[in-house]
Amino acid sequence: MLTALPPGLRFGHPAALIATWFGAGLLPHFPGTWGSLAALPYGMMILFYAGKGPLLAAAVVMFVLGKWAADVYVRHSADQDPGPVVADEVVGQWLTLLAVGPGPWWEYVLAFLLFRLFDILKPWPVNWAERRFKAGLGVMLDDVFAAAYAFIFLWMIIYLYNVIYVS
Repeated sequence: MLTALPPGLRFGHPAALIATWFGAGLLPHFPGTWGSLAALPYGMMILFYAGKGPLLAAAVVMFVLGKWAADVYVRHSADQDPGPVVADEVVGQWLTLLAVGPGPWWEYVLAFLLFRLFDILKPWPVNWAERRFKAGLGVMLDDVFAAAYAFIFLWMIIYLYNVIYVS
């Protein structure tokens, strides 16, 4: 069963569509994982067909739209970080993908797994950003920090793989 939207916010509202990444965040159990998984093919397509610059630009645009959508969603739900809001996972997943070539399939799987790991574990400053900032900015910013961790670890793994196995 899908998670219900907060009172006064209908699914067709642009903020609901963006915040839930077109409904991915409304799937039962683990909305952040569903949001990241739903963001992955879009990020891969942008990376493959347009490159890293457009993927970064898309992440920045999505951050701005996601902050707005999360603010609207939070106002309707009265929860400072509602689970169904997964626009932050979209941004985080896309930022993590900036460490990938375009490369082999396992790099994309690792990008997904590492981002989810750091988003769930919330090491400093991820946990700090989540507590420090409220509403849309707080929802969005902690995933940017989680993506930074995932990006660094992914980049190091890819680099070491290329040094050890490809060279």
